[in-house]
Amino acid sequence: MSGIVGQEAPALVQRCVRCRKDYPADNIRPNCECGGLLDVEQPQPELRNGELRSLFEGRRHVDHGPFASGVWRFGELILAGAVERAVTQPEGNTPLLNRPTVSAFAGIENLLLKHEGHNPTGSFKDRGMTVAVTQARRVGATALACATTGNTGASLAAYGALAGLRALILVPRDGIATGKLAQVLAYGGRVVLVRGDFDACLRLVREAVDELGVYLVNSINPFRLEGQKTIVLELLQQLQWQAPDWIVFPAGNLGNAAAFGKALREARAWGLIDRMPRLAAVQAEGAAPFARSFRDGFRTRHQVVAQTVASAIRIGNPASYDRAVTAIRETDGVVTTATDPEILDAKAVVDAAGVGCEPASAASIAGVRRLAREGIISKGERVVAVLTGHLLKDPTLVTWYHAEAEPRPAYANRPAEIEPTMTDLARIAR
Repeated sequence: MSGIVGQEAPALVQRCVRCRKDYPADNIRPNCECGGLLDVEQPQPELRNGELRSLFEGRRHVDHGPFASGVWRFGELILAGAVERAVTQPEGNTPLLNRPTVSAFAGIENLLLKHEGHNPTGSFKDRGMTVAVTQARRVGATALACATTGNTGASLAAYGALAGLRALILVPRDGIATGKLAQVLAYGGRVVLVRGDFDACLRLVREAVDELGVYLVNSINPFRLEGQKTIVLELLQQLQWQAPDWIVFPAGNLGNAAAFGKALREARAWGLIDRMPRLAAVQAEGAAPFARSFRDGFRTRHQVVAQTVASAIRIGNPASYDRAVTAIRETDGVVTTATDPEILDAKAVVDAAGVGCEPASAASIAGVRRLAREGIISKGERVVAVLTGHLLKDPTLVTWYHAEAEPRPAYANRPAEIEPTMTDLARIAR
């Protein structure tokens, strides 16, 4: 076996992160019988180091088929046996941006923005969803389901439509941004508005796995994380496999924390990189159970009633907690917080740089700024901040910040109203 797509792939297994029990690849339950979450254990690729990097580089500019995807380009490290039957848009291939005004705001000389809002449905969720839905079709699932604050639902509805599978999407009645709900409805997902928060939705949809026989595609699904690993693999490839000092990202349900740690662990083991970047997870201050746990050395798993304008990370009991703890510990990482005003100001700076992002994305920039001020990130270190979603995911909040918020925020771009005269226009235009 060569480990190259198109030839027989070595078997992978799902392994409990708690008791280490193994399950076959076609197991559809997201949990071990002990209650622990499962990880996909990838077989060791036979190609290593430069050979593996060369294989991926050769696919970088493919414009059709599964290798046009920034996920399936790395198929040997994701789900090798499924590449040729992948349910793909394609996704990935997102830019790594240098914006001096954002760097100056954050207080970092060498800050790059990995913008996942350039994915087909406007968020990083597409990377995980392409793998999860591909796996769902492989195991014969007839219906898919998720709990969501918006982005997961939008992605599931789109990929479910692409795969020809029904999509059941549970949403907090009062907790989804207008842009995201519009996407879910437009893509044909079956929307269920739940009188509760995200955590209530997730509890309910987990019960539905047994009661209704649906295939769960939240980030507790280990195949979701395999797709999300490619955010890190792709940014490392864009940096010629020279690892940055830090990778900073927003943290809600902690799927990305788990995926990023796994990606770095495997990339180091397989010779793609020779050192591990540090991870920094950033939570909104009003939805920061993981940050509270980090402060007490992860001795206690905290839960909170989440309150933040950043709806994508408004989660009080993150499901991927155990896997995320491992990622932070293995990378000598940190967990910090940012207030809602700090997040919105950071978002305004990112937006004004011509980049644009949803509120939760800007938590990464607010977090970099805080960590730089605290001396945890040094001014000269190389930092990649992940922007997880597109500007238009939450247009209502954008217009409120710029046009209505009082007192006027520091970076608000207030519209001006005039009479239809050249005198008034000239006064404003100066």
